[in-house]
Amino acid sequence: MPSIKKNFFYSGILTTANYLFPLLTFPYVSRVLGVTNIGIVNFVDSCINYFILVSMMGINIVGIREIAKSKWNKDKLNQTFSGLFLLNSITTAIALVVLIIVTLSIDKLLGYWHLMLIGALKLIMNFLLIEWLYKGLEEFKYITVRTIIVKMCYVVSVFVFVRCSEDYHIYYFLSVMMIVVNSVINLAYSRKYVSMKWRHVDVFYHFKPYFILGIYSLFTSMYLLVNVSWLGFVSGEKEVGYYTTASKLFEILIALFTAFTAVMLPRMSSLLAEGKVDEFKNKVIKVYNVLFSFSIPLILLTIVNAPTIISIIAGPGYEGAIIPMRIMMPLILVIGYEQILIMQMLMPLKKDNVVLWNSILGALTCIILSTILIPKYASIGTAIVWFCSEIVVLCSAQYYVIKYISISFPWRNLLTYMMMYLPLSFGIIMCKIFFTGFTSFLLSCIFTAVYFVISNIYVKRNEEFVGFVHSCLKMMK
Repeated sequence: MPSIKKNFFYSGILTTANYLFPLLTFPYVSRVLGVTNIGIVNFVDSCINYFILVSMMGINIVGIREIAKSKWNKDKLNQTFSGLFLLNSITTAIALVVLIIVTLSIDKLLGYWHLMLIGALKLIMNFLLIEWLYKGLEEFKYITVRTIIVKMCYVVSVFVFVRCSEDYHIYYFLSVMMIVVNSVINLAYSRKYVSMKWRHVDVFYHFKPYFILGIYSLFTSMYLLVNVSWLGFVSGEKEVGYYTTASKLFEILIALFTAFTAVMLPRMSSLLAEGKVDEFKNKVIKVYNVLFSFSIPLILLTIVNAPTIISIIAGPGYEGAIIPMRIMMPLILVIGYEQILIMQMLMPLKKDNVVLWNSILGALTCIILSTILIPKYASIGTAIVWFCSEIVVLCSAQYYVIKYISISFPWRNLLTYMMMYLPLSFGIIMCKIFFTGFTSFLLSCIFTAVYFVISNIYVKRNEEFVGFVHSCLKMMK
């Protein structure tokens, strides 16, 4: 079985690549297409992604969990895969039909019918991607290598084919083609591990967790995707451009920790299944330390340097993204901790009903605040809504974690890391005061990196960080 550190190494590269490669093209695309056309693409994509959530429901969680449990038995693995795949095909067909009806019924969406058609292709191919199979099997090396090769082709294609502001439909098509290519490769490669069973397969065996966790994803997306769509309807595509630009760097940073939770989910589920509760709790403590050590310096660095970061990412004309970005960045810590509670405690404990309830609370918060803040404050209001919704979900999840396994919020650990990084905040501010523009940002990054390494190795003596560095060095030899 691959080690967690090795899996995290590959999963971290994978998840970062999923955002880093588009970020490499975004400074070029944002300047060529302009804020309005970027907003159009992101508005349409947010609508499509919500239908993808309806299509996929809880497959990305249930699939990983169930494949991980049955991977040692070939017959059981085939049965599990076949049942989940067929169940997923039903919800995908329903989502596709509803997408067509909604597109034809809403004038604003019908006006972008060519982009919605491309989005329908994305919906279908995302179903065929079956990434949950490979994550459940812990084949992170294969996923990483395949994805990076396809992403490299994508980057080249964008620079070749996106040439003027009217090429926004080409830009979206190229983004969708990445999923198409990955899906074709995955389907072909899956024959090495599984074979489809059409007889004696209980399609609805996993229906309850599939449905409950799917509803959880739908409600969670209320303040991730639906807010973007609502922002587009009430404030226009330009505000969508500001908001989605502000979230670009955040998505990459939180993706690093999401990669870790994706790696840990099958392992944590296995520990609980084997009754190794003490080892389970020890791993949770290690994950806390990983989150605090990485998130706090990143939050400090990005909040202070938000104007420069937006200028680098998108160029002039995107100044409206600065304040939303500053509101979003503390969510690195909030969502990171929330993922520990939900992905590594409540889900391995199979408290799916609790997870669903958490998402309902977050969605209700989102709906109430969206009607008040977004029409008045546009992209800034959308960022505030997201932040408040995540805080509500975190508090609810923490309550249930204390109730079921008596693990409370690690205030002492958090305060220790905050005190350790206090001098770092002064250093970053000094760089901002005495230098300007890119020079200030570059010096802040260098100072943050050096301070991070020294403080974690020699001050905090962070065993997780030191062990991870040694593992990475060994794998690169």
